[in-house]
Amino acid sequence: MELEQYGPDIISVTDEEGNEHEFECLDRIETEDGNRYVALIPCYNDPSELLEDDGELIVLRVQEEDGESFLVPIEDEAEYEEIAEIFEDRLSEYYEIEEDEE
Repeated sequence: MELEQYGPDIISVTDEEGNEHEFECLDRIETEDGNRYVALIPCYNDPSELLEDDGELIVLRVQEEDGESFLVPIEDEAEYEEIAEIFEDRLSEYYEIEEDEE
């Protein structure tokens, strides 16, 4: 019998200044053209930080360089909107997602 782990998928990300941040990966997708994306939310050790968080979903592209994976912002607004909508549709079954009003 194999023991399966159930729990959050935690990703550690180092920013440009060398600071490490932890995120929970809520979902991953790969598009038909082979691009991969992740939907993340920040993880907090201090409950007061969680209360201050706005709960915004972070959507990043997975980029491969020299055999290493990097998470990079999506620069193209149309691409971002398309991918964010896919994640919102997929995650709305499990989470209450509010639409941004512009």
